Amino acid sequence: MTPLLSWLSNHGFDTNRLRFATRTAIAACIAFVLAWLIGLEHPQWSAMTVWAASQPTRGQLWEKSLFRGLGSISGTIVGVVLVLSMQLHPSLLIIGLALWVGACTYIGNLQRGFVAYGTVLAGYTAAMVSLLDAAHPDQVLGLGADRLATVMTGVVVATFIGSLFAPKAATGELRQKVRALLTEMLAEAAAATPSHTRRRQLLSDLAAIEEGLDPHGAGSIRSRQSIRATRTLLIAATPLLLWKHGDSQPAGFRSHLSAASLALADEDIAETLAGLKASAETPGLSPRLRETLDTMGAALANWHADPHERRSVAYPAAFAPLSVVLHRDWTGAREAGLRAFGALLLFGVLWLVTGWSVGAFMLLGLSVMISLFSTFENPAQMMKSVFQGQLAGVIGALILRWLIWPMAETETQMILFTLPLILIGPLFVAHNKTVAMSFDYNMVLMLMSQPHWPLTGTFETSVAAGLAVIAAPVAAMGAYLTIYPANLKRRLDTLMTTMLHDLSDLAADPKALQTRSHWQARLYHRTLRLVRLSERAARAQTEAQDAALALLNLGHAAMWCHREAENQAETRMAAHEMAISDSNRRAARAALMRLAYLREDPARARATLVKLQARHTGPEAALLREAVSGIDTLTPLLTTLD
Repeated sequence: MTPLLSWLSNHGFDTNRLRFATRTAIAACIAFVLAWLIGLEHPQWSAMTVWAASQPTRGQLWEKSLFRGLGSISGTIVGVVLVLSMQLHPSLLIIGLALWVGACTYIGNLQRGFVAYGTVLAGYTAAMVSLLDAAHPDQVLGLGADRLATVMTGVVVATFIGSLFAPKAATGELRQKVRALLTEMLAEAAAATPSHTRRRQLLSDLAAIEEGLDPHGAGSIRSRQSIRATRTLLIAATPLLLWKHGDSQPAGFRSHLSAASLALADEDIAETLAGLKASAETPGLSPRLRETLDTMGAALANWHADPHERRSVAYPAAFAPLSVVLHRDWTGAREAGLRAFGALLLFGVLWLVTGWSVGAFMLLGLSVMISLFSTFENPAQMMKSVFQGQLAGVIGALILRWLIWPMAETETQMILFTLPLILIGPLFVAHNKTVAMSFDYNMVLMLMSQPHWPLTGTFETSVAAGLAVIAAPVAAMGAYLTIYPANLKRRLDTLMTTMLHDLSDLAADPKALQTRSHWQARLYHRTLRLVRLSERAARAQTEAQDAALALLNLGHAAMWCHREAENQAETRMAAHEMAISDSNRRAARAALMRLAYLREDPARARATLVKLQARHTGPEAALLREAVSGIDTLTPLLTTLD
C-alpha cells in the first residue's frame, strides 16, 4: 500500500471503495463530456447514469446495464405517452404517472436483483421524461429521444470502462464459504449436546449467505445455474439447524455425520456423500431427519457436479428434487404500490392546484424516493441519509452555478469547471461517515447542474429548485411513516402471517401431498428471510427460529394427517380394523380442519391434536407431540400480529 493510501485508510477511508468510486467518477466525466460533444440537452444525466449503473464486478455491471437500458426505454415510451395525454387534460399526466409508478413499484417488490431495479427504474424514468418535458408537448418525441440517448450514452460508457477494469465475481470464495458453513452445520447436528447459541449463529450465517447469492449469478447463464444449485443446497440443509437431534437419535447417526463433516472439511465430496448416506440409513433414525439427509446429499452432489452434469444427479425418488421456491412479499408489494400511487397522486394534485414553478423537481425526486427505497427494511430511516446527501448535492450545485460557472467565458470552460466537482464524489463514497449519503450527493449535484451558455436564471430560482429537490425525501419519509408504515416489525409480522397462511392452506388443500416439496422449500426460504430480518435482536431471532420450527413441525403433522386420511382405507383388512381405520380417518380430518383455522382458534387445534396423539404410539405420537408443542410456541405470537 502506498503512503497516500495508508494515510487515507488511517483516516476513515475505505481504499477499495475509493478505487471503485474513482474509476466511476472518471467514467462519469467521460460520459458527461461525450454527451455534451454529441449535443444532447442534458449531458449531466449521462454522468448520473454512470453513477447508477457502475458495479464492482463485470457480471453485475453487464446485467445492471442491460436492465437499466430496458427500463429506460420502456419508461421513456410511457413518459412520452403521458406528455401527449396531458394535452387532453393536465390531470391525466398526474393520474397516469401515479398509476405507472405504483404498478412498477408493486411489480419491482415481487422481483429480485437487477430485474427489480430495471422495473422500478422504468417507473421513475417516465417521471423524468414527462415532468421535465411537460412544458413542451409539441416537442415531446424529440425530447424523449434526447433523454433516452443521454441515458444510453451513460450506460455505454459505464459498461465499457467497467469491462476494462472490473474483475469477475470471485465464485471460488463463495463456494469455500458455503463449504465451511456446511462443515460446521454437520458437526453441530452430530453433537450429542447441541449448542443453541451456536445453532442460532450458524442459521444467521446461512441466511446471510443466501441473501447475498443473486449478485454472484449476474452476467451469465452458467453463473445463474451455479447460484441456483447453491441456493438449493442451503435450503436443503436448513432443517439441520431447526430440528433438535441430540440424544433422541441413535449414536451411529452421530458418528457417521461427524465423519461426513470431517470429509467435507477436507473437500472430499465422495466421502461426505458416503457419510450422509450412512447417517440416513442408521436404524431407528427419525424419518424426517432421514429425509433431510438424503435431500441434502443429493443437493450437495448437484452443487459439486460440473454444470453440464447436474441434470444427471440422482435424487431420492420419494421427495426430490427439492424445489427452489423463493419468498415473495405479496402484502408488502401491494402496500408499496398503493403507497407510491397515493403519494404521487396527492402531491401531483397539489402541484396542479398551486402551480408551484419547481413542483416538477419535487415530484421527480418523490417518484424515486417512494419507489426505489420501498424494498429496504426501514425506508423511513434511509430517508435521513438521503436528505443529507441531497442537501450536500444542492449546496454543491449552487456553488458550481453561482461561484464557479460565472468565471467561465465559454460553455467549454463550464464543462471543464464541472469536472473537479464530479471527481470530489469518490471521497464521499470512500469515507465511512459519508458513504451513506454519497450516492445522493453525486446524483443531485448532476441533476441540478445543466450547462447552458450564456447563463440564465436567478439565484432565487436555483434555491427554490434546490428546496423542491430536498423536499422529496421529507415527503417520502412522511409517506413511509403514515401510509402502511414500512418498518422492521411490520415486515416481521407480515412474514409470520404469510407463513401461517401457508400452513392453513396446506391443511385445507386435499392435494397437499403432491406439493409437499414445494411447500417445504418455500417454508425454508421464508425461515431464512425471517431469521435475516430478526437478527438485530437476540430475543427476536430466537422467537423467529422457534416459530419457524413450530410451523415446520405443524406442517409435517398436517402432511401426516393428509396421508392418514387418504391411505387408511387401503390398509383396512377385517371389520374390526375397518372401524378403527374410519375413526382414525375422521380424527385426522378433524385435525386438518382445526389446523386450517389455527390462527383464529389455536386452543381447539391444540385440543384436537392432543386427542389424535392419544390414538397413536411411537414415531406418530412423537410427531403429533411436537406439533402440539408448536402450537404452544405460536399462541403468544398470534396475539401480537397485526
